[in-house]
Amino acid sequence: MAQLSEATQRLIAKYNLWQQSQKPKEGVSTIHVDEVVSRVAAFYEYIRTIVDWKEEHLMRRSAIIRKLKRRFLNLELNNFSEKEEIAEPLILELIRGGHFPNDNIEESKIADVKKVIDKYIFILKNSIENKKGRAGLQFYNWLLEIAACEIEETLATYTKETALIDYMFDLMKERIRVGEDVFKRKLLKEEEKDIQIYIAVQQSLFKFDKPIISYNLIKYKYPQWKNTDEDLILKISQNIHKIWKRIEKDLLHPLNKKFYAICEKYDTPYLLLGDILSQKSAIETGREIQKPPVLEQLLRSSYSKRLSTLKARLSRAAVYSTISIFITKVLSLLILEIILFKVFEENFNIIILATDVLLPTILMFILVATIKLPSDKNLSLVIVETMKIVYQNEKTDIYDIKILKKRGVITRMIISFVYLLGACVSFGFIFWIFYLFKFSTTSIIINFIFIALIIFAGMAIRKRAEELTVENDYDGFLSFLSDILFLPVAGVGRWLSNKWKRYNAVSAFFNALIDMPFSVFVEFLERWRYFIKERKEEIR
Repeated sequence: MAQLSEATQRLIAKYNLWQQSQKPKEGVSTIHVDEVVSRVAAFYEYIRTIVDWKEEHLMRRSAIIRKLKRRFLNLELNNFSEKEEIAEPLILELIRGGHFPNDNIEESKIADVKKVIDKYIFILKNSIENKKGRAGLQFYNWLLEIAACEIEETLATYTKETALIDYMFDLMKERIRVGEDVFKRKLLKEEEKDIQIYIAVQQSLFKFDKPIISYNLIKYKYPQWKNTDEDLILKISQNIHKIWKRIEKDLLHPLNKKFYAICEKYDTPYLLLGDILSQKSAIETGREIQKPPVLEQLLRSSYSKRLSTLKARLSRAAVYSTISIFITKVLSLLILEIILFKVFEENFNIIILATDVLLPTILMFILVATIKLPSDKNLSLVIVETMKIVYQNEKTDIYDIKILKKRGVITRMIISFVYLLGACVSFGFIFWIFYLFKFSTTSIIINFIFIALIIFAGMAIRKRAEELTVENDYDGFLSFLSDILFLPVAGVGRWLSNKWKRYNAVSAFFNALIDMPFSVFVEFLERWRYFIKERKEEIR
């Protein structure tokens, strides 16, 4: 039997606490919503999932942010003078939409969520910085996103995920080494190293986005954040803009990609170990994995399950991403193509319109169909790496943060020229193909926009296929050539995608004209259902 490392023993203990917390409590009242109304609301949320498509595990918090902003808008318009109760309606709306299970959340959580909301209202009211202008709006949105993260954590505890993050963070702090030249060149400060490792661990392990990482950074820097007293919250309120700016700077650190690359490569053993401990009693599993042959068998089983679910998740992400882009494309076609055809008196061709819709679909299919999954050799490497972190070892692997020497002016010019040449070839080829088939200028521009979006989405999905990859990826000449041609187009697609998130016309339409009326309709429908049930009970 091998000796488990102290970090692994702590992880097992935390997983055991999580499993104990999952056991149903007897005699505790839970929140219930009408099942029929819930189906109606869940269908609408499904439509919103397509419109606002993100990673699957981020969709629930995205819904909380959307609903929280709508309810905070009413409070903001009244300058927070009226203490409108929004905690319970918010929770009911989330349960109706299928984001939390019915009859599962304890009624006591309503008071907990109210406490969270009151804290962020207090911060908004007592923040001493100017809240006007673009920067003020960005801060306001950021703070509500942080509030949404805390509300989600209040309703659905993340003990298991936090335990795995802490486990990997502790081990990566020992393994990642930053050279003295990096500190001497002032590319990184000593106190920034752990922060960058903490960010990279979250990005690689669970693909967390900026809001949840920002929230975790706040808790990391202010351990009492969730249980603040009035004096501390007042102090935080007066410094909240500085906290925001500091976190934004941490997230945009130039070396963040270097830390992420290392954590992304070695995150698979941690994911599999988390899966193994989740399957049954963590204490019992901890005793079993003291035997290396048992751990190896469990790793092979968990790896196989992860690999099969990875294929399904990639396909699902491709479908939803394409549909989400199509919704925006249809709007663009109606507004830009059909209308502009009439304005400029160009010939409207239904075949061209059909091509506009089919081409991105085929392109996404090709990108997903050619995804390269890990080889058989990768599993052996995963098993070896897992053994290194699970058991007590005298020798610890070191992962160096390597910084390339500063390129000379001529080298930078040559690299920029090659990149620009690749962009010209890619953009020119796309334009030539559409021009050859006599597409109008308007149609060419629109097709280029959505081809760029599809390539960016497809490459992001392809990147997710490396979730289980530990082996070094050796790219051939064709892969190198495709990078030169596709990366410029994907870069444009990324820029367009970020702009789309900011100016999402369809999402804005739903938020402004559908969300609020639909929410009122659903609440009325639920009250009507309860009224009908009461009348039926009176009939004897």
